Amino acid sequence: MVTQSEAVELTPPVSEKDHVQGPVDAPLTLVEYGDYECEYCGSAYPMVQELQSRFGDRLRFVFRHFPHASIHPHASIAAQAAEAAGAQGKFWQMHEMLFKHQKGLAGADLIHYALQIGLEPYRIAADLATEVFARRVNEQYQSGQQSGVMRTPTFFINGRRFDGERDLESLAAALEAAGG
Repeated sequence: MVTQSEAVELTPPVSEKDHVQGPVDAPLTLVEYGDYECEYCGSAYPMVQELQSRFGDRLRFVFRHFPHASIHPHASIAAQAAEAAGAQGKFWQMHEMLFKHQKGLAGADLIHYALQIGLEPYRIAADLATEVFARRVNEQYQSGQQSGVMRTPTFFINGRRFDGERDLESLAAALEAAGG
């Protein structure tokens, strides 16, 4: 595992495998490693939305999973539910639903959210039961470790880890400094 002072580069770089909002050619890329059960990630969710609003087409946002399963027992299954929703073309809708309902991330809750956003509930249930997306979630978790992620949320701006305060104005200033 990489220590905080060692790796500052995003590994691997953003690719077509990532869930992305915003233009591919945006001059700024903000990557978040997050956990759906983490209260700090829940607080960061509206902050990211505000940054997207402020920077518009100049910002590309990427979310990668970093579930802390040892302290958040539903984080991994929630991440798998987001991936299962992504397989049906609704990753971002499930992403939003999970952050808005952080206190309810058990299996039945996830199926309920899938129904609310128009997903096929039996397919989601089967995907969660067979853990078909567990490998993808684990790959993202491992990439976070390789990139020096130790806590959530951890942000990267244009491929470099942001080590400043994790508040709106600090992130906005860092994005501006990076060419925004």
